[in-house]
Amino acid sequence: MAGSGPALLEWWYREEVVPVALDEDRVMEFLEQVVTDGGAAMAGLCTALGDRLGLYTAMAGAGPMTTAQLAERTGLRERYLREWLAAQVAGGYVTHDAAADSYTLPDEHAAVLADPDAPTYAAGMFTMLQALYATEDALMDGFRTGRGVGWEEHSDALFAGTAKFFRPGYAGSLVPEWIPAMNGTEGKLEAGAQVADIGCGYGWSTMLMAEAYPASRFHGFDFHQPSIERARGLAAERGLADRVDFRVAGAQDFPGDGYDLITFFDCLHDMGDPGGALHHARQALAEGGSCMIVEPNASADVEANANPIGRVVVSASVAVCLPSALAQHGPEAMGNHAGEDAMRDLADRAGLHHWRLAAESPVNRVYAASR
Repeated sequence: MAGSGPALLEWWYREEVVPVALDEDRVMEFLEQVVTDGGAAMAGLCTALGDRLGLYTAMAGAGPMTTAQLAERTGLRERYLREWLAAQVAGGYVTHDAAADSYTLPDEHAAVLADPDAPTYAAGMFTMLQALYATEDALMDGFRTGRGVGWEEHSDALFAGTAKFFRPGYAGSLVPEWIPAMNGTEGKLEAGAQVADIGCGYGWSTMLMAEAYPASRFHGFDFHQPSIERARGLAAERGLADRVDFRVAGAQDFPGDGYDLITFFDCLHDMGDPGGALHHARQALAEGGSCMIVEPNASADVEANANPIGRVVVSASVAVCLPSALAQHGPEAMGNHAGEDAMRDLADRAGLHHWRLAAESPVNRVYAASR
């Protein structure tokens, strides 16, 4: 199957099964696209294995390595590694020197696959896929019946993968870019403020703020008990227990008031009653306080999402965001690409009448909302 276009897939094409009215070139072009997508889906398992087994980490910065050297470094079986490396070369993730029969993970690729602290790190996406593919039967039932698939119905791989996927982007943008873009909020945090982080999951967003603003106090809330337990453990490991606490609570009933900042990081669209969540947030804000609402950078115009990031975002909405919202039996299941107009209207109905796009990245849009 070397080559491209009709030459790549001529073994697949049979003139007698393709109606004469079809444009053969367009059929072959789309067939190649579908096969490419299928190959990427299969290769995703290899990427997940490379991440979970520490193979990318082992190869990062090590230069050319033979399969035997990689086996010695990782303690894994050389025969499996040889097969895995062949798949990595086929996908362009790893390069191969035929003369030396050695393999190299380029530094630029390591920044995406091997360094959890790099803002470009994206391996968490493949951890999530393990959980999402496992819910295919439940999703089929949802398509037929309209029932949801709750967040808690997924395996731990989704919770860990979500935290792993979003952490680098938050680390690269939250403190240096997003908070300064929230007019007046940075000064309050530096002086000492009260912050509620709603839908905090493993709490990385909460802890990033707490590390940057030690005079403030941060309260992470999530309805998912296992995630809250993990967040507490991470906060203790990072020495933040004196300024961060995590509690199990929903977005419509989290405790406390007088918050100078209330944040929703990539979670408002997952809620069955996002309007109720914003209404409760408005009531819990201190005078002059504001909400930071971080949402995917996707559009209500379905054609505008025809790009790599848009495809990831909207596909995730099918697999987890919309089903999670439907499982809560609330009045509004938005999906993750409802768009700014829908979000602004939701906030306005909740009493947050002042709305502004504060910051934007290729992955996220950050909105500031206040009374």
